[in-house]
Amino acid sequence: MYNKFVEFEISVLDSLDAVRNELMDCVNLFLSSLADRGLIWILAGVILLFFSKTRKIGFCVLLALLVNFILVNLAVKPLVARVRPYDINTSVRIILDAPHDFSFPSGHTSASFAAAVAILLKNRRWGVAAVVLATLIGFSRMYLYVHFPTDVICGALFGIISALTASYAVSKFTAVLR
Repeated sequence: MYNKFVEFEISVLDSLDAVRNELMDCVNLFLSSLADRGLIWILAGVILLFFSKTRKIGFCVLLALLVNFILVNLAVKPLVARVRPYDINTSVRIILDAPHDFSFPSGHTSASFAAAVAILLKNRRWGVAAVVLATLIGFSRMYLYVHFPTDVICGALFGIISALTASYAVSKFTAVLR
């Protein structure tokens, strides 16, 4: 059963690989690079901290990223230790520096959804744009053949859980301060 499912996921990635072109390569490399080390989301959180009107959003974003880092990078990735799709299908051409950590779940996707949903929970208009960007980043990780579809889907779920946890903690913390 497991092998059949992995074969299915590889076939999805192969379908994306079959329609690759230079423009899409550039777009997806750019999208993926936005979330390298979570920097775009960390930067967004820090900038939001500077303004009193958005300070709570910024704190929620940064806390969601911290929760997500602990959950995904320190706990789940080493526990599951899933190989990357390009390690299974070695005939595929990778166009970015191949990541050397484990595949499950997608860290780019989980961090993106952690930050985006944290924003969404506090500001719908900004949050919708952030969730669209997070979704595109997740897609880029499959397009670039560095994550399986389930890595991206579960990464999004871990990110959402991280954002909900952070939002709850920020709400409780600010209620205590009142």
